[in-house]
Amino acid sequence: MALSENDIRELRVAKELLEDPSLTAKIGSLLGTPIEIAFDKLPKNWSVAVNDATKKSIEKALDVAIWTMDQSEQTPPSNWWHKFAVGTTGAAGGFFGLPALAIELPVSTTIMLRSIADIARSEGEDLRFPDGKLQCIQVLALGGNSKSDNGAEAGYFAARAALAKALSEATSHLAEKGFAQKGAPALIKLIAKVASRFSIVVSEKAAAQAVPIVGAAGGAFINTMFIGHFQDMGRGHFIVRRLERTHGPEEVRRIYDSL
Repeated sequence: MALSENDIRELRVAKELLEDPSLTAKIGSLLGTPIEIAFDKLPKNWSVAVNDATKKSIEKALDVAIWTMDQSEQTPPSNWWHKFAVGTTGAAGGFFGLPALAIELPVSTTIMLRSIADIARSEGEDLRFPDGKLQCIQVLALGGNSKSDNGAEAGYFAARAALAKALSEATSHLAEKGFAQKGAPALIKLIAKVASRFSIVVSEKAAAQAVPIVGAAGGAFINTMFIGHFQDMGRGHFIVRRLERTHGPEEVRRIYDSL
């Protein structure tokens, strides 16, 4: 089925959100200096702390997705409230720096996932089923490219393709066996795939919050940018998903690429 003019307008909005400048550019603009310089402010073991916090955050987010997401809440997305909540946790990160990341990030990620779920529901996603739940988790991987990506592999549909197999296997596992086995290979693989991309954005956030001039107020603002970035990714992703359910993935992709 051909997309209507309104569908194409919505798809254009989705593409603008999904292909928007990275969080790196946004934070660099805020700091008035390239984010690479901010990385120099991090301690030597920063990557270990970031990777550990990221993995724990994804595991926590997966718990939230499986156990608490459903269709019972039909209210419009409360983006501003979720931004306020994440901004509050960011104030602690800005004040205490990298050591606070292990505590702050799982909380922020859980709040972000709640916001993404609200957006998903508003776009018609059915969160009663594993696929809908895990699509929310996938949004966390759309905000940054993996280090293994090259120029041709960057972008929204490339990110989806990179996660497709792991997402399909995890969805099948949950549909068949539920969440009884947290250590199931399919779930571990999905966590690793999502974490490898999510950690890129987390690293940028941690670097920005490590800049001495940032402080608690700056940390709160950076976290607000952080959740706003993923709210945009979620909105764009679930607009595309809604259009795909009506018009088919191939047609939506064809029009998306032409915009």
